[in-house]
Amino acid sequence: MLRIRALVICALSMLLAPMSQAATLIDKHLPYPQGKPSAEQIAEQVFFVNQFHVYDRYAIVKSGKSITVIINKPKGSRPTTLTVERYKRNDWSDPKIRSKEVAIFRSGKLKGTGMLIVDYADDSKPQSYSIWLPALRKIRRFAQPPHDDAWGGTDFTFGDVILRKPFHETHQLVGTETFKDCLGTIPGVKVKWLPNPPASSCKPKGKQVYKLKSTTKRKNWWYDHRIGYVDVETFADYRTEYFKGGKKVKVIDRDWVSAGKRDPRALYWGYWYGKNLKTGHETWAVVPRSVNRIDGQVAKPDDFWSKKSLRKIKR
Repeated sequence: MLRIRALVICALSMLLAPMSQAATLIDKHLPYPQGKPSAEQIAEQVFFVNQFHVYDRYAIVKSGKSITVIINKPKGSRPTTLTVERYKRNDWSDPKIRSKEVAIFRSGKLKGTGMLIVDYADDSKPQSYSIWLPALRKIRRFAQPPHDDAWGGTDFTFGDVILRKPFHETHQLVGTETFKDCLGTIPGVKVKWLPNPPASSCKPKGKQVYKLKSTTKRKNWWYDHRIGYVDVETFADYRTEYFKGGKKVKVIDRDWVSAGKRDPRALYWGYWYGKNLKTGHETWAVVPRSVNRIDGQVAKPDDFWSKKSLRKIKR
């Protein structure tokens, strides 16, 4: 039972990373900055983009044979995969609720597992996690995980992708430069649900980016500071490099796709790629363009974002 719990919490948190806990006032009402933003404003905008607050509703669904795939590959070993659907809603009339979201695993070790996450407007209140465990045919509630817990089988911590907020760090704008690289992938990998994996994204190459240094306020933490490369127009964070003792220990790349809206911050994932530079372990979450749905395309009733939906999941 403990192993099931660990797998569920770790994997689901990876999937829900850009769509959970929001910091105080950093919600859909955060205005686009005028003039040159400060380091703190850049950090807030990056958080806004990663939490998809520009939308009332956002989902990644299964469309034909296309579905979101998460690949974990230890150095020198074969990859393992999971597939997932998820649905987030931000436009709740209840002022106490900031957002609700549902995630459902469709393949892999967690097939048939689902989660409901409730994020509250009170920033001091932890999120509510309700998990449907198909083997038990029951729903269990779990506490919000610690920031520094490592995700089982991935290259991220809970703080990296779901719990860290702008006020947990101090921020410094190092400068503005031209992004010179293509983004990382796992080359040559082919799995059942991703027979034709995307090539490395070179869309950020040549873009002007803010170079943002964010230093943790926590003592004896797993990183000292991180450097983010942030698009000066969209605030998409293309790359984050983590440093400990002066050495780079991890990198996370994010491929962002424009939704074609008036607000340049209206983006969604193409993929996320992460690598632990100490172990060589890699993680790649690929979101096919055809599975993205926004606002009116997510036509679900209010009770979809409830335990009722979890109980209907088929294994």
